[in-house]
Amino acid sequence: MKLSAKQTVDVLRAAGEPTRLRILALLEREELAVLELCRVLDQSQPRVSRHLKLLAEAGLVERFPDGAWVFYRLSGAGREQEVIGEVLARINPDDPVLARDRRKLDDVQAERSEAAQAYFAENAAQWDRLRSLYVSDADVEAQVVAAAGAHRVRRLVDLGSGTGRMLTLLAPQADHAIGLDLSQQMLNIARKQVAEAGLSHVDLRHGDIFDTRLPDEAADLVVVHQVLHYLGDPAAAVKEAGRIVAPGGKLIIVDFAPHKHEFLREQHQHRRLGFADDEMARWLAEADLPAAALTALPPNQADGLTVKIWAAQRAPTALRSAA
Repeated sequence: MKLSAKQTVDVLRAAGEPTRLRILALLEREELAVLELCRVLDQSQPRVSRHLKLLAEAGLVERFPDGAWVFYRLSGAGREQEVIGEVLARINPDDPVLARDRRKLDDVQAERSEAAQAYFAENAAQWDRLRSLYVSDADVEAQVVAAAGAHRVRRLVDLGSGTGRMLTLLAPQADHAIGLDLSQQMLNIARKQVAEAGLSHVDLRHGDIFDTRLPDEAADLVVVHQVLHYLGDPAAAVKEAGRIVAPGGKLIIVDFAPHKHEFLREQHQHRRLGFADDEMARWLAEADLPAAALTALPPNQADGLTVKIWAAQRAPTALRSAA
């Protein structure tokens, strides 16, 4: 269904203002909090919020609260988004205003990354103990093993492998395993853990979850364990994880249900305070993994966090061709 003439005018009018066009160009890169947009645009929060309200009313961006923060992202579908995609694609990437915005966003991302790396370096040695404060590792790991299944896999990929616990848990059933992480401190601990477990077929690499540089459909089992809530663009990470899942293979994501523990953002570098089921289902569907089994593990204490495990399986090649 195409847009009417009035709808097209409304979309173009919403985008046809310098600040709003800059916002759309920034959100094309990743979802951003309001205060981050204010910093990049060098404008007040009330002014930026007014622009965002107009963009949301036109169906061009989506607003979603996350604890005390509010994030915005480009709308995931619809004819309005197709029109804006065409507009953004025709803008000169060397435009000085947009180029300056990109540099300022790079600064925001770099500071975010440096803070996270400093936190990981400081807490690497006690990482497993910190995680155990929120949920029973034994319960989570039992469900992960059940979701992975008992059959042997050709290749396992663990994205954001941290201290290597998922590798020591699942690599025994894999012919070859790869663990990627951006923190060298975490990788050093993971190497020690993997060596002590006698897993000589595990390859630990310094790597980016957004750009794994692994071939399409390269892994029979991909795991993303307690990683997404640290990321600026979790949807992009799910897309990249889905890209490397082979036909018939599985993607297992472990993370928190939505919660309101702001101290995790303030003290422990959590960017997102959990993920809603419909949000995760949409990301998995966009990664061609439309059916996911969901397991929810309640916390051991009243103010703890619920852990959710999404296990999605890619259809075998024959079934995908038939569809």
